[in-house]
Amino acid sequence: MADNASLGAAKSAKNDEFYTQYNDIEAEMNAYYEYDNDVFRDKTIFLPCDDHECSEFTKFFAVNFERFGLKKLISTSYAKGAANSHLTPLELASPHYNKNKHLTRGKLFTLTHDVNGSGNIDTDDIEFIGYLEGDGDFRSEEVCKLRNEADVIITNPPFSLFREFLGWIIEGQKQFAIIGNQNAITYKEVFPLLKENKAWLGYSIHSGDRKFNVPDDYPLEAATCGVDPDGRKYIRVKGVRWFTNIDHGQRHEPLKLVPMAENLTFNKKLKKKFETEYDRVEYPRYDNYDAIEVPFTESIPSDYDGVMGVPITFLDKYCPDQFEILGATESEGKGFSNGLWDSKSGVAQPVVNGKRVYKRLFIKSKA
Repeated sequence: MADNASLGAAKSAKNDEFYTQYNDIEAEMNAYYEYDNDVFRDKTIFLPCDDHECSEFTKFFAVNFERFGLKKLISTSYAKGAANSHLTPLELASPHYNKNKHLTRGKLFTLTHDVNGSGNIDTDDIEFIGYLEGDGDFRSEEVCKLRNEADVIITNPPFSLFREFLGWIIEGQKQFAIIGNQNAITYKEVFPLLKENKAWLGYSIHSGDRKFNVPDDYPLEAATCGVDPDGRKYIRVKGVRWFTNIDHGQRHEPLKLVPMAENLTFNKKLKKKFETEYDRVEYPRYDNYDAIEVPFTESIPSDYDGVMGVPITFLDKYCPDQFEILGATESEGKGFSNGLWDSKSGVAQPVVNGKRVYKRLFIKSKA
């Protein structure tokens, strides 16, 4: 998944079990906490399908249990069979340990109090409660009950199940922070939530790629795969984002923009693009959508009050107090364009002077 070929292969094989790095979890969760110190206070956090040995989510929230003022931490793992089974010292030392169940059942871990009498609540106080009846699939009845008990769901779900997993969270009406590919922005299950400000992108990941650890049997075929100094395999993944409904300060920072004429005069990147592709320096209108094309978020004009088509990465800087999201290009034919699309064109992808451009969101200034 460090490139499109790897992503496709992972989806085909459903081999997309990626373990998020501790620093990426820390940066995102701290942004929520800094915006509101009580964001997690007295709340139960559920980390579904979270392998206790490999995942950093459980470790992070255990380390920060007291700082966040958590009520309870719940973590469940998914049974992957003998070839990929992880046996933790905590499970092995438990009176609940069962060799056969270890291979076929999901596992339940909780953290609620100072178990060992150290005076602090941390990773040493995590308890192995026992085995689930099933393999730990998030769709099972027993895992749904744990979801219903929780206040917040946080994890990195398999990318191949992102749509279904998000739907599962929304069904439970929970707060959440999960990682997915940025292309999920235009999914029919996701875009309406973004448009209606029921979900948004997170604080900390906006560009480039991210490093994820992978299971020992994961094939390292991409150029950016490797093995870290601790002997753990990793892969670098492009285009990932946090999707959340937990507020953070960046959402309320308006973009600093300049008038259209100033952009066209001084924005060298914008001028070059328009001159090269359209042989003129002006914001063109789409052939098949009633809006102007704005190819870069930083070149959104401050003085235009009509509808603008912007890249989906605009959401990284989206301030709902500054702009309204009206729709999106006809991704998946789900009618996201809010009447802006000329359906007679027969082309869902946005077109300028006969040339197709990438997916666009349609926005309008609230000023």
